[in-house]
Amino acid sequence: MKSFLFKGLLTSEGWKNNVKIQVNNKGLITSIDCESQSKYAEFVNGFAIPGFQNAHSHAFQYAMAGLAERHEGTGIPDDFWSWRDAMYKLALTVNPDQFEAIATMLYAEMLRHGYTNVAEFHYVHHDKNGALYNNLAEMGSRLVSAAKKTGIKITLIPIFYQKGGFGKPPTDGQRRFISSDIDAYHKLYKSSENATKAYSGANIAIGIHSMRGVEPELIKKVASEFPKDVPFHIHIAEQLKEIEDSLAYLNQRPLEWMLDNINMSDRYHLVHATHLTNEETIGTAKTGANVVLCPSTEGNLGDGIFHLDLYQHHGGQWSIGTDSHIGLNPLEELRILDYGQRLTSHKRNSFYLPGQGDSGLFGIDMALKSGRKAMNNFNETYFKIGEPLDAVVYDADTPLLACTSPENLSSTIVYGTDAHMHLGTMADGKWATNRNGHILKYDIQEVFVKTIRNLKTR
Repeated sequence: MKSFLFKGLLTSEGWKNNVKIQVNNKGLITSIDCESQSKYAEFVNGFAIPGFQNAHSHAFQYAMAGLAERHEGTGIPDDFWSWRDAMYKLALTVNPDQFEAIATMLYAEMLRHGYTNVAEFHYVHHDKNGALYNNLAEMGSRLVSAAKKTGIKITLIPIFYQKGGFGKPPTDGQRRFISSDIDAYHKLYKSSENATKAYSGANIAIGIHSMRGVEPELIKKVASEFPKDVPFHIHIAEQLKEIEDSLAYLNQRPLEWMLDNINMSDRYHLVHATHLTNEETIGTAKTGANVVLCPSTEGNLGDGIFHLDLYQHHGGQWSIGTDSHIGLNPLEELRILDYGQRLTSHKRNSFYLPGQGDSGLFGIDMALKSGRKAMNNFNETYFKIGEPLDAVVYDADTPLLACTSPENLSSTIVYGTDAHMHLGTMADGKWATNRNGHILKYDIQEVFVKTIRNLKTR
């Protein structure tokens, strides 16, 4: 047993002072005592909020953060599709050991910034020649291993990726991604599910790369024939060209087709959904499906801005992800999302619903609850007996926080702090990071730097 006494803790009922939390040997909360005067607990001079949920990650892409920003002055527009070519080159380069080293460094950095859970949208399945590994989930197993080493919880999403575009065969650059048919994907899924058993903090979800990446009739089959008790993730309507190609191939827009053909629910997580009509936006909200927004990556790629106000007005739920990991701070993701809405609407209340006027608290609450659902966790209580103690803790002696009242604390954290104000991140009732970074920082970093130098990509 271990006890912590937090100066402040954000609960489902708001901020509470001097909260003592006791955990068992597995890091599960056994008691929560507010206004405690206990002398037999580790005092934490900080304000703790639930660990953030990173609902969309492509771990290997961390290795190319900052490498797609050189433009040669040819006058030819650089866009998502040219960026994708650079990403494919990296995907064709990494071996399993390198893949694991990159993911381990990334997950350590996610924890440092306050993420305690990650949904890994994983599609680099095969060897460099496109041949199957003996263990179909070899690369997925490496992601689980990376998560286990760092202490972050992982939802492994083996991705069904079949086509090179609407009605097009896959390209050679996609050869490591491809499952040729639904039987091949089912085998990959089962192997991946088995891989998650190596770590108590791992579970499984279903993933379709995109409408352009899998024949529509097979998307229907996956939705109807695969397990119904796990999340279903899909990239959708991210790019205007994707909309145009979908209209040419299906005579429908991607989300329009999904609404007509898939019985979506709150187990569905639609990544980006940047280019929706008003009807699609409202229809998606009414199904209960969640949208996963990745503001730093969407901004970096020039994707566009999601119509958040209309979606929220009709009850739509959203989470955040770091996608290509050009940014790793969850507070930054929330700020970019909010500010993008403010810049296009000329209003300052995009994180707002009737009865909930605290923008910072609204952002934390939305990202937490919908993010947890992306990991197959439907618990809506911030800290709960029987659940793991996962938290990010902000230094109570930080000047801004030291003089802030409880009613302004959530928004001050979201809008006025950054990672250097962290005391640390807790996962399963233990400190995974402190002010110096991850507790295994130097070992992880040494392997990562050696890996990247051997890749010779930077």
